[in-house]
Amino acid sequence: MTDAVAGSLKSAAGLIQGTLDEAMRPMGKLPVVEAMRYALRGGKALRGFLVLETARLHGVGVEQAIWPAAAIEALHAYSLVHDDLPCMDDDDMRRGQPTVHRKWDEATAVLAGDALQTLAFDLLARPNVGPSGVRVTLIAGLARAAGAQGMVRGQALDIAAETAEKPLTLDEITTLQAAKTGALIGWSCEAGAIMGGANAGAMRHYAQALGLAFQIADDILDVEGDADVAGKALRKDAAAGKATFVSLLGLDAARERAQALVDEACAALDAYGHRAETLRSVARFVIARQN
Repeated sequence: MTDAVAGSLKSAAGLIQGTLDEAMRPMGKLPVVEAMRYALRGGKALRGFLVLETARLHGVGVEQAIWPAAAIEALHAYSLVHDDLPCMDDDDMRRGQPTVHRKWDEATAVLAGDALQTLAFDLLARPNVGPSGVRVTLIAGLARAAGAQGMVRGQALDIAAETAEKPLTLDEITTLQAAKTGALIGWSCEAGAIMGGANAGAMRHYAQALGLAFQIADDILDVEGDADVAGKALRKDAAAGKATFVSLLGLDAARERAQALVDEACAALDAYGHRAETLRSVARFVIARQN
């Protein structure tokens, strides 16, 4: 099943990349644009895949869903470019290649990230996404998920934790990661329901459990993973003395917690029956992946 999910992710990533390439074609080949293209390549496109799959589940075609799927991947890429900067996590490798500020320079990385963020909202505003009400709802939702109520809030809490007198508690880490990692995953899962005019409650519940399971799996990979396979530096959290799900729970309990969250995510989809089996497989894949 893991191979099947990996194949589906790869197929979706190809479709999304094609859409991004086409959208960026008029931008030319300035260094900042080339840095944008570079930052977009090599990822799993999990968030974009979730948009496409939840859209399918709600009767929305690929020709409509591909734009929000591309948008979330552009926004996620921006977050990684900025997160890797020396003033943030100071990473040299991302997705198995030098980070953008190492390949170019810090100024180009900042501008490339800025441009990827605005590209996301440009893509969501395209008429292909649907009626104006749907587009406004998606745009407003992504703005909240990415900003000071969501991802940026989580990043700020993470930075503050580095200089805090006491390590974060389990509840504090859960809150931090629900914003930093979970907010964009949440938007990705709700987008399909929004486009399909359906209630997003079940998707929201699924996404909350999935996002937390994803982060716990990341913390486990940081301890046990292979940097060459992961495509980025590992074991930085332990070296910095940061509290993680693994440091607070231990490896075995962290695995158990991740599995319980996957079970919760799968149960949230009961109303969809067998039609949601791909999303259930994605939840299982999230804690079995090696990168």
